[in-house]
Amino acid sequence: MTILQQLIAANKRGEKQGIYAVCSAHPLVLEAAILQAKQDSSYLLIEATANQVNQFGGYTGMLPTDFIAFVEQLATEQGFAVDKLILGGDHLGPVCWCDEDAGSAMQKAEQLIAGYVAAGFKKIHLDTSMRCADDDAILADETVAIRAAQLCAVAEKTAVDTFGHSDLVYVIGTEVPPPGGADEHIDTLAVTQTAHVASTLALHHDAFLQLGLSSAWQRVVGLVVQPGVEFDNTQVFDYDSSKAQQLKQYITTVEGIAFEAHSTDYQTPVAYQQLVNDHFAILKVGPELTFALREALFALSHIEDALIGTEQCSHLRTVVDADMQQFPKNWQRFYQVEQSLQQLYRRFSFSDRIRYYWGQQGNKNAVETLFSNLQKQPIPLPLLSQYMPLQYLAVRNKTLQNNPKSLVLHHIMQVTSRYADACFKQ
Repeated sequence: MTILQQLIAANKRGEKQGIYAVCSAHPLVLEAAILQAKQDSSYLLIEATANQVNQFGGYTGMLPTDFIAFVEQLATEQGFAVDKLILGGDHLGPVCWCDEDAGSAMQKAEQLIAGYVAAGFKKIHLDTSMRCADDDAILADETVAIRAAQLCAVAEKTAVDTFGHSDLVYVIGTEVPPPGGADEHIDTLAVTQTAHVASTLALHHDAFLQLGLSSAWQRVVGLVVQPGVEFDNTQVFDYDSSKAQQLKQYITTVEGIAFEAHSTDYQTPVAYQQLVNDHFAILKVGPELTFALREALFALSHIEDALIGTEQCSHLRTVVDADMQQFPKNWQRFYQVEQSLQQLYRRFSFSDRIRYYWGQQGNKNAVETLFSNLQKQPIPLPLLSQYMPLQYLAVRNKTLQNNPKSLVLHHIMQVTSRYADACFKQ
């Protein structure tokens, strides 16, 4: 039994245990997550999404093998045991090629799955919920299940061919929120009905067995449903446990499987505890982590403005925004607002499309200049209090070093600590 299977079993027994999945490729975010796990003496689940990392490089430029080497190097540098890392692939399916016909998109999805498994990823989210160019307007659940089974067959074969056996665990589901949160304003949000859960499980079970995947079915640990949590550019839908009680009761009757909750970013500490208690044993977080990164970097840039002459300043906020305007592909369709509001959304939206731009060389240079400028001497405490009050208190309490990188990591860990408290410390 894998670590995730053990954790799911404990959660299903009523123990207040869960695990959160860090869905990010930013080195500072990952370093903060590793430090959190090291502090908690816990396992750390890190997931790469199909659009971040794939056989063509994704928007990070990394292949699956590159990502694993990258994460393991960060862990080693922080003194965190590599065998306590769990690597997962998120939204693995035709998501990156939905503008192509299903045959072509699925062929690329099979290559994607094979690459992830051969690289050593162990948790595989089979996401075939999106329609391709030649699909019907509404993709049938049966089709989703059949395609998921096809990808599972590729994963199992790759695991056996590469490692001699398969210890992969899988997450399935047809009610999958879009990667990175909703791409438009949300007015209402409905919790998944138990009848739909039962149908989804039955369809996937049958599709798996049709392809001789009974062993793999025993390693399905998660089902993605809509628990009533989501966020868009400016609002957050908070978890209401009372509306998910039927889901909670139903999943207790399903052996070995708990719920995986996507888009749990920006929920309250109490909500995270309730989610874990209601058998949403896997909590996914991504944009809130880079949102916190951006908050910290922007705060430091305001401090820099107060300390450093204009010619030496990084001008971080201006540099990144100019880059976003020059290359609008990664934000424009998500921010369909008046011109006067576009800068507000580019910089501060909960969906945090700015995360796609930190890897650009000019923006990396701006961050390096910012850090260099503020490393020359400790930041004056009044400025730290003004722009980073929580870090100010930690510095005063001598639990945090007053240098820019430490301040950024501490701010990101304000997010990871809320997840850790719900998953490991209830």
